[in-house]
Amino acid sequence: MKAEDVRAKTVDELSDQLNDLSKEAFNLRFQAASGQLENTARVRQVRRELAQVKTILNEKKRVSAS
Repeated sequence: MKAEDVRAKTVDELSDQLNDLSKEAFNLRFQAASGQLENTARVRQVRRELAQVKTILNEKKRVSAS
């Protein structure tokens, strides 16, 4: 997902996406531990998307606090 797409979302949408990505990351870790993970590249994608959403959420919160 591109940064401009993430920036266009509201804080509530970003919070929901953060929650979904966290759940997906947990499930991927669980699959990797049990040897059932087929798409290992997805772990990296999810981690990066999580970081991107967290960064933009913090930016939005900082701007609204100012």
